[in-house]
Amino acid sequence: MYKVFIVDDEPFIIEGLYDVVDWSKYGIEVVGHAENGRKALEKMAVIPVDILITDISMPVMTGLELIEGARKLNRNLKVIILSGFDDFAYLKEGMRLGIENYLLKPINLKELEETIASTTDKMNKSRREMRLDEYDINILRSNILYRWITDRIEPEELEERATLLGLNLNLPYVMASILRADFTPLESCLYQLMDQEPGVLYFRDNDGDHVVIFMMKDPDTEKARAIRLLQQVREYCYEEELSISLGSVESLGGNYKDSYLHAKEAQEYYLVLEQPSYVDYVDVQAKKGEAAESYSVQWPEYAKGIAGRDKQVLFDLIDSDFDRLRHSQGMIPTTLKSIAVEMVIRLKLELNDIQYTAAPDFVKNTMTDIMDSVSIDDLITAVKEGVGGLVDSLNNDVKSPVIQQILHHIQHHYNEDLSLKALGAQYHIHPVYLGHLFHKETGENFTEYINRYRIERAKELLRNTSTKVQDIAKNVGYWETGYFYKQFKKFVGVSPRDFRGML
Repeated sequence: MYKVFIVDDEPFIIEGLYDVVDWSKYGIEVVGHAENGRKALEKMAVIPVDILITDISMPVMTGLELIEGARKLNRNLKVIILSGFDDFAYLKEGMRLGIENYLLKPINLKELEETIASTTDKMNKSRREMRLDEYDINILRSNILYRWITDRIEPEELEERATLLGLNLNLPYVMASILRADFTPLESCLYQLMDQEPGVLYFRDNDGDHVVIFMMKDPDTEKARAIRLLQQVREYCYEEELSISLGSVESLGGNYKDSYLHAKEAQEYYLVLEQPSYVDYVDVQAKKGEAAESYSVQWPEYAKGIAGRDKQVLFDLIDSDFDRLRHSQGMIPTTLKSIAVEMVIRLKLELNDIQYTAAPDFVKNTMTDIMDSVSIDDLITAVKEGVGGLVDSLNNDVKSPVIQQILHHIQHHYNEDLSLKALGAQYHIHPVYLGHLFHKETGENFTEYINRYRIERAKELLRNTSTKVQDIAKNVGYWETGYFYKQFKKFVGVSPRDFRGML
């Protein structure tokens, strides 16, 4: 409820306002009163007030002085003036201070109630415009934190949004961590971690990874604390598969975004390092050093091959490099496997650079085949098959990762109630932006695509089954048969019954 405070040096005016107005009707409660401006200001300093109703001419402090002082406590305060003086100078000054109305005594009850109603309507509208629900806040937070940790936001906007969202980005050191899991409650667990632990920030990035950022004063002691908190998250997930990687600790005034990039890179080594709890970028650096210490591979050429989606170029590079490496002095199978692993991870990181997540199981499947290989030829075959599948995936589908996930969801759930808002919540993207992105990527708006997809499934059922038309409508997601008929005729040109009759 809104809170109103009444100020008048005539007690019967205050008593009358308490009794004559049905405050609850307007969603208002009277939280206090005073007989002069100074006492009112003292009380309003400790009592939240939304609406001030005050006389102008009072002892000790005038109503106009009270309004100026009260506005320092609450700049959005709404004010209604009561006065026994029909004085234009008073009215003019009141208007300058931004009042809702200037009412003359004796008070006209109807005019007062109309003023109260219009004031609360104005406040309700303002609240609706300013209100952010939890979903919107999470979307906004993820957007701001992602742009911050990737250094894509201007300082002025960052400061404004961080203040709005209550984000503390002022501690001197940053360490990012990445968590990957299909465990649905993980998100709520990490939001709870952020709420309970100072210096902890959480969001989902554009790849769908869970990102936990630790702001630190003293990395030497606080990194260990961060690891303990992440281990507690693992315990919360019980037996669920959860991979945790740590980025480097970076200075906020330096290359702080490197911590996020390093956490992403370390995540790709999760299957390689024998580390059951987490992968630290420090360990990754050591592993990379082992593989590259004595033997070089043409990494820039591989990057060009991926960018050009040229399978043959990549195959030629693989054959050339492994033929050279296998004949290098002192080469052993374990080192060759390490180099193959490094190759797979480098290629995966190239995909990250072009903002693409095709072949999501590329690393996992190829890594398994590499580790299972029993000869150099098996090893080369494993790498080439993985890379070949990766290039095929790139060539077959050039849509963004988010739209790929949405289209995959539609394929498996087209008969359910689908909406941009529900899918946006599930895949952590604002529904308006999702609608724009969907149209850009597919050439159709979301509703058009869903209807066309459902009608294609309906045509298959009409061709291959004897199911009744109304049951087919429900099977493909239409609960109103009339609407199904309308959409079917729109896309096919004939009714479902006529379509079946033509078969």
